[in-house]
Amino acid sequence: MNASEFEFLKKFLKERSGLVLSNDKQYLVESRLLPIARNAKLETLSNLIQTLQRPGNRKLETDVVEAMTTNESFFFRDKTPFEHFNETMLPALLQSRASQRTLKIWCAAASTGQEPYSLAICIKEAAAKLGGWRTRIIGTDLSQEVLEKAKAGLYSQFEVQRGLPIQMLLKYFEQKGDMWQISPALRAMVEWRQLNLLENFNHLGEFDILFCRNVLIYFDQPTKIEVLNRLAKMIPEDGYLVLGAAETVVGLTDAFKPVPEKRGLFQRKPSGASATVSRPAFAASSLGTR
Repeated sequence: MNASEFEFLKKFLKERSGLVLSNDKQYLVESRLLPIARNAKLETLSNLIQTLQRPGNRKLETDVVEAMTTNESFFFRDKTPFEHFNETMLPALLQSRASQRTLKIWCAAASTGQEPYSLAICIKEAAAKLGGWRTRIIGTDLSQEVLEKAKAGLYSQFEVQRGLPIQMLLKYFEQKGDMWQISPALRAMVEWRQLNLLENFNHLGEFDILFCRNVLIYFDQPTKIEVLNRLAKMIPEDGYLVLGAAETVVGLTDAFKPVPEKRGLFQRKPSGASATVSRPAFAASSLGTR
């Protein structure tokens, strides 16, 4: 792959997924895309790029984007966000939503489903407090392939051993040969939708809690600002935004304020108090997850 071909791929991935590749990632690109080229019966990466440059190759475009986006996920990943959910977010929302008795959660980087299912487990464990409440969890991702795995709720021994306490495994999963499947009741708690965060997501409505972890790190600053400002419109003033450990809103937008002493947890600023740091032109195209 020559320099101009790599530049084309960088631009292609940025436009469709928000993913920003540095020049030292050429080896990574080659290692991930060579299998895609072979599956498409294309002899070289140059052939693959030439095919991408011609219109009408939607499946190949999707395969390339999905191959380059990261789908790392495991149950109760990083622990802290789920502690915040149980100890901070849920108690506050139980009080403020007492009249509506509804709880709406969006996992905007659902990947293979471990994060939404971890939250479903938290809700099941809090069933005594949530009696009579309607809960709704939506998991979205750019990749249809990982969403199909999430819908099935079927995980390997290795996957269930990563972060899932043994008592939770035995309580909420059923063994299927050498795999484990999450219970039908928990699977029914989560709706799955393919979604690109670079595209309009207003149709999803408003959410009390929005998990958007480990996605912004792949975006350049203007894209981070644009996505955060649009996410702010999806959350009421007493709702919560959860970001990854390496992510922040500081220096990007004033639409959110950090929750004191709660790493990665943010709330909307009151109406009239929020002013965005900047409003770059929005690049329409693709991404939604990790």
